[in-house]
Amino acid sequence: MRVEILGIGIHAISMEKAINILKSFLNRENASFVVTPNPEIIMRARKDRKLKNIINNADLAIPDGIGVVLASPKIKDRIAGIDLIKNFFETGENISVYLLGAAPGIAEKAALKISKKYSNVKIVGTHHGFFEDNSVEEKTILEDINKKMPSLLLVGLGSPRQEKWIHKNKPNAKISIGCGGSLDVFSGKVKRAPHIFRKLNLEWLYRAIKEPVRFKRLLIIPKFLFLTLLRRF
Repeated sequence: MRVEILGIGIHAISMEKAINILKSFLNRENASFVVTPNPEIIMRARKDRKLKNIINNADLAIPDGIGVVLASPKIKDRIAGIDLIKNFFETGENISVYLLGAAPGIAEKAALKISKKYSNVKIVGTHHGFFEDNSVEEKTILEDINKKMPSLLLVGLGSPRQEKWIHKNKPNAKISIGCGGSLDVFSGKVKRAPHIFRKLNLEWLYRAIKEPVRFKRLLIIPKFLFLTLLRRF
């Protein structure tokens, strides 16, 4: 079930249900596209019609951010993109994965750690995200992905670039997910918040403390919640 938040459709589902949906996507003939909207992405999509249409037409839009959960009583669980990916790996399903994004060398480090931790996951390709759109390099990357036909393509180019890149290129992967900074976490370059912060839905605060530049971006959350409450009442 999709819940509309400021014109953006978000699936009100549990983590278990989301994982079962990903499993079903592996058996689909057509490629599937997963997006991970948080308040910042939703607010951007309100002004970016193309991004809005991409999210609303994605096969699965998970509520990534406690602000999204607070915005609707119908959404009970926050599903962080990286948790969705990790839980998918932990199902034991044999999955071939292509990692695209982050700085040079990060995807390769992430590939090594993922392969070591999850014996059922086979990394079939990697490439950094520092390439120009519509370039020869981009064409080569896409050809490599399409040739290897991964079960899962993780695109960590930052939003909205990653969503628009997947939508434009329609890579030949069973599932494509715009994964933000997940490759940095998988590689060990960036540490996730301690468990207590995640349990209390304060991961955003921990990240802001570690990276003060994020505080400016967090100012969008009160505006987001105000607008959602205004729409509701």
